This record gives sequence, structure tokens and C-alpha cells, in this order.
Amino acid sequence: MLNMSKIGTEEASKYPNIERASTVLLMGCGWLGQALAKPLLASGRHVIGTTTTPENMALLEEQGIEPQLFRLSPDFSSAQERKLVEMLKAADVLVLGIPPRSAAAGAYPALLRPVHRTIAAAGTRHVIFVSTTGVYPNEARVMHETDAVSTRDASSDILRAEGHFVPRYGQWKSTVVRLGGLIGPDRAPGHFLAGRQNLPQGNAPTNLVHLTDAVGVISNIIENNIWGHTFNVVADEHPLRRDFYPAAASFLNLPPPTFLPETSTTGKTVDSSRVRSMVPYNFKHDDLLEALAAC
Repeated sequence: MLNMSKIGTEEASKYPNIERASTVLLMGCGWLGQALAKPLLASGRHVIGTTTTPENMALLEEQGIEPQLFRLSPDFSSAQERKLVEMLKAADVLVLGIPPRSAAAGAYPALLRPVHRTIAAAGTRHVIFVSTTGVYPNEARVMHETDAVSTRDASSDILRAEGHFVPRYGQWKSTVVRLGGLIGPDRAPGHFLAGRQNLPQGNAPTNLVHLTDAVGVISNIIENNIWGHTFNVVADEHPLRRDFYPAAASFLNLPPPTFLPETSTTGKTVDSSRVRSMVPYNFKHDDLLEALAAC
């Protein structure tokens, strides 16, 4: 039986703007989900987190997260659907953070389709779909949210998955968060390309975001009820790959990568001005070189 709320009357009184039963379901409670749980718990919310690994159950519980063992699969069973309905009915907000690597090539939308179906059945009110700036074409121009449209028949697996969670009939309110490449504790970018030689696209801009800023944006969307939007979430600075990755490797005393000589600029620059104008959060790590010390 799911615990609908672990917030007592005395504790809830510290947070007058939060409903006592306010519960967030983090479906896919890994590196990002566990970091997101911290400000949600601190604000007085109850957090349910799913994991596919039994060994992680105790780890989540130690952090104050109600753990649920749950795995999406192509052969989604009636027992799985009943459990998902139960979890969704217990939550006011679903944060869906199942990474595309969880599915075989081309199967990501199908993997998430049961979640879409069950959201409608459970009467879920709010959904955040954690997506990626990888949905944009790799072209040498600035990319805004409208440069990739989330529809159920889009060419991209991730865009088709996004399309599942943009409500067509007003069943729920959703926001799509397209994160840049995540960096942070235990994910230092100096490891990404260290020692590799003659890499292409040295003149391509980086589109990265620190974990702190990803969490800050998502938690503020929930806190301020900012629904019905798609947001790019990346650092404001976009150093070239040939400049950033050698510096990141050297910061860790690792052999720096080298890049092929190029004369033209390649690769996209993802614009994040929309999220900065609509979500009341000040990014902490816009300077990616300075952010190396926080990774």
C-alpha cells in the first residue's frame, strides 16, 4: 500500500503554500531523480521514486524517498498496470525521467505508451517529461523550442515519446524539459573525451547543463505550477568543444583530447532564453569552465 503522505501537521505548518498530501512521483529515480528529490522533500512534499534495481530500494529509503520497484517493458502486464495506476493515483505530479537507453532502438515511444494510457486512467493532474536537446538537428544555427515539434508521428523516437505526454483533450497539464548534456558530481566532463585523438566537430558549441541547474528548473516548475510549455535547459555559455574538453580533462589531470583542424563552425547552439524568462530560477553554473570545480 502506497503511503499517500508522510507529512505531519506540525511539519506541514512550516510550508503554508504546500498541500499536506502534495506528492511527486519520480519515475526513474536515478542520478537526476535522487538530486531532484532533495528540494522536493525539503519543501515538505512526499516523494515516491521508482527503481528497477532491488539493491537501490534501501538507498532511496535512506534519502527519505518512498521506494517502489517498477520496470517498464514491451510486454507490459496487467499487474504492472495496476501498480502504475496505484502509484499515479497517489501523486499530484509525475516526473517522467526514463532515459531512451532503457529501450531498444526505435522502441522508446512504445515503452512509454502504457504510462500515457495509465495517466489518463488514473486522473493524473500534472506531468513533467524529461527530454533532451538531442531532439534538435545538428545544424550550425541557434535552436529554439519551436525547432523540434513533439508529435506522435515525428521522425525522432524522443519527439514521438514527448508527443505522448502533450495532452490532446485537456486530461492533464504537462511541461517538457529538454535538458542539455548533464554534468555534475560523479559526472565530470573531463572524463567524457579524455585521451581521444583527432576528434571531429571541434568547432561545435557545447550544450551542457549542471545538475544543480537542471534540478533548480524542474523543482521551480513544480513549485510555481508552470504547465503547458516546452523548455530548453542549458548553460548560457557555449564554449567550443576544442576549448572546453581539453580544459575539462586537464582539470582532472587526465590526457586532453585532440581535435581535427577545421575552419568552419559546425553544430547547434541551444537557446535557453524562454525558461529564463518564465521560470523564477537563477542559473548557478552558466560559466561551464568555472563549473568544473562543482563536478
